[in-house]
Amino acid sequence: MKFTIIFTILSALFFAAVSAAPSLTNAQRLARGWSPNPPARRTTPVAAAKRGQPSGIHNSCNTGTMHCCNSVTSSNSRVASTLAGLLGIVLPHNTAVGITCSPLSAVGLGHGGTCTQQPVCCTGNNFSGLVVVGCSPININVT
Repeated sequence: MKFTIIFTILSALFFAAVSAAPSLTNAQRLARGWSPNPPARRTTPVAAAKRGQPSGIHNSCNTGTMHCCNSVTSSNSRVASTLAGLLGIVLPHNTAVGITCSPLSAVGLGHGGTCTQQPVCCTGNNFSGLVVVGCSPININVT
Protein backbone atom coordinates (compact mmCIF):
# COMPACT_ATOMS: atom_id res chain seq x y z
CA MET A 1 0.00 0.00 0.00
CA LYS A 2 2.87 2.38 0.80
CA PHE A 3 4.44 1.47 -2.54
CA THR A 4 1.23 2.41 -4.39
CA ILE A 5 1.02 5.81 -2.68
CA ILE A 6 4.69 6.57 -3.33
CA PHE A 7 4.38 5.40 -6.95
CA THR A 8 1.29 7.59 -7.47
CA ILE A 9 3.00 10.66 -6.01
CA LEU A 10 6.14 10.12 -8.08
CA SER A 11 4.08 9.55 -11.23
CA ALA A 12 2.13 12.75 -10.61
CA LEU A 13 5.35 14.73 -10.11
CA PHE A 14 6.89 13.22 -13.25
CA PHE A 15 3.88 14.03 -15.44
CA ALA A 16 3.66 17.55 -13.97
CA ALA A 17 7.31 18.14 -14.83
CA VAL A 18 6.95 16.73 -18.34
CA SER A 19 3.85 18.75 -19.12
CA ALA A 20 5.42 21.94 -17.74
CA ALA A 21 8.55 21.52 -19.87
CA PRO A 22 8.57 23.75 -22.94
CA SER A 23 7.91 21.90 -26.18
CA LEU A 24 10.72 21.81 -28.68
CA THR A 25 10.48 23.54 -32.01
CA ASN A 26 10.69 21.42 -35.13
CA ALA A 27 14.21 22.72 -35.76
CA GLN A 28 15.30 21.54 -32.32
CA ARG A 29 13.57 18.18 -32.83
CA LEU A 30 15.25 17.68 -36.21
CA ALA A 31 18.64 18.64 -34.73
CA ARG A 32 18.22 15.81 -32.19
CA GLY A 33 17.26 13.37 -34.95
CA TRP A 34 13.59 13.27 -33.96
CA SER A 35 10.67 13.58 -36.35
CA PRO A 36 8.95 16.99 -36.56
CA ASN A 37 5.69 17.72 -34.76
CA PRO A 38 2.54 17.49 -36.87
CA PRO A 39 1.22 20.84 -38.12
CA ALA A 40 -1.13 22.64 -35.76
CA ARG A 41 -4.42 23.93 -37.17
CA ARG A 42 -4.67 27.54 -36.06
CA THR A 43 -7.40 28.90 -38.28
CA THR A 44 -11.13 29.03 -37.81
CA PRO A 45 -13.07 26.60 -40.01
CA VAL A 46 -14.69 28.37 -42.95
CA ALA A 47 -18.23 27.55 -41.81
CA ALA A 48 -17.61 29.06 -38.36
CA ALA A 49 -15.76 32.15 -39.60
CA LYS A 50 -17.26 35.53 -38.78
CA ARG A 51 -18.89 37.13 -41.77
CA GLY A 52 -17.10 40.21 -43.04
CA GLN A 53 -18.74 43.56 -43.21
CA PRO A 54 -19.62 45.12 -46.58
CA SER A 55 -16.82 47.17 -48.02
CA GLY A 56 -18.85 50.35 -47.89
CA ILE A 57 -17.99 51.15 -51.50
CA HIS A 58 -21.26 52.07 -53.12
CA ASN A 59 -21.89 51.64 -56.84
CA SER A 60 -18.79 49.57 -57.40
CA CYS A 61 -18.17 46.38 -59.28
CA ASN A 62 -16.19 44.15 -56.93
CA THR A 63 -17.06 40.76 -58.47
CA GLY A 64 -16.67 41.37 -62.17
CA THR A 65 -15.85 43.97 -64.77
CA MET A 66 -17.67 47.21 -65.54
CA HIS A 67 -19.14 47.60 -68.99
CA CYS A 68 -21.20 50.17 -70.81
CA CYS A 69 -23.93 48.32 -72.73
CA ASN A 70 -26.50 49.53 -75.25
CA SER A 71 -29.06 47.31 -73.53
CA VAL A 72 -29.42 44.69 -70.82
CA THR A 73 -31.89 41.90 -71.41
CA SER A 74 -32.71 38.37 -70.30
CA SER A 75 -30.98 35.44 -71.95
CA ASN A 76 -34.49 34.20 -72.83
CA SER A 77 -35.24 37.27 -74.99
CA ARG A 78 -35.41 37.04 -78.77
CA VAL A 79 -32.46 39.43 -79.27
CA ALA A 80 -30.17 37.52 -76.90
CA SER A 81 -31.22 34.16 -78.34
CA THR A 82 -30.59 35.34 -81.90
CA LEU A 83 -27.14 36.76 -81.08
CA ALA A 84 -26.21 33.64 -79.12
CA GLY A 85 -27.27 31.48 -82.06
CA LEU A 86 -25.18 33.56 -84.48
CA LEU A 87 -22.15 33.32 -82.17
CA GLY A 88 -22.71 29.59 -81.56
CA ILE A 89 -22.92 29.92 -77.78
CA VAL A 90 -25.38 28.57 -75.24
CA LEU A 91 -26.56 31.13 -72.70
CA PRO A 92 -27.58 30.11 -69.17
CA HIS A 93 -31.34 30.09 -68.65
CA ASN A 94 -32.87 33.32 -67.35
CA THR A 95 -29.60 35.23 -66.94
CA ALA A 96 -29.11 38.94 -67.57
CA VAL A 97 -26.92 39.64 -70.57
CA GLY A 98 -25.51 42.87 -71.90
CA ILE A 99 -25.83 43.59 -75.62
CA THR A 100 -23.11 45.52 -77.52
CA CYS A 101 -20.94 46.41 -74.54
CA SER A 102 -17.62 48.14 -74.16
CA PRO A 103 -15.45 47.86 -71.05
CA LEU A 104 -15.17 50.70 -68.55
CA SER A 105 -12.29 51.10 -66.14
CA ALA A 106 -12.87 52.54 -62.68
CA VAL A 107 -9.85 54.79 -63.20
CA GLY A 108 -11.23 56.04 -66.51
CA LEU A 109 -14.55 56.98 -64.98
CA GLY A 110 -13.14 60.00 -63.21
CA HIS A 111 -10.96 61.05 -66.14
CA GLY A 112 -13.17 61.29 -69.17
CA GLY A 113 -14.76 57.82 -69.21
CA THR A 114 -18.13 58.06 -70.91
CA CYS A 115 -21.18 55.84 -70.76
CA THR A 116 -24.36 57.28 -72.19
CA GLN A 117 -26.10 53.88 -72.23
CA GLN A 118 -26.42 51.44 -69.30
CA PRO A 119 -23.43 50.91 -66.95
CA VAL A 120 -23.39 47.29 -65.76
CA CYS A 121 -21.26 44.94 -63.69
CA CYS A 122 -20.68 41.65 -65.51
CA THR A 123 -19.38 38.45 -63.95
CA GLY A 124 -19.66 36.09 -66.91
CA ASN A 125 -18.02 35.52 -70.28
CA ASN A 126 -17.50 38.33 -72.75
CA PHE A 127 -18.08 37.45 -76.41
CA SER A 128 -16.30 40.32 -78.20
CA GLY A 129 -18.57 42.84 -76.46
CA LEU A 130 -21.51 41.77 -78.58
CA VAL A 131 -22.88 39.63 -75.74
CA VAL A 132 -21.65 39.78 -72.14
CA VAL A 133 -23.12 37.23 -69.72
CA GLY A 134 -24.09 37.80 -66.08
CA CYS A 135 -24.63 41.55 -66.09
CA SER A 136 -26.45 43.57 -63.49
CA PRO A 137 -27.11 47.31 -63.82
CA ILE A 138 -25.23 49.68 -61.53
CA ASN A 139 -26.08 53.27 -60.82
CA ILE A 140 -23.09 55.52 -61.42
CA ASN A 141 -23.15 59.05 -62.66
CA VAL A 142 -20.91 58.84 -65.70
CA THR A 143 -21.29 61.31 -68.52
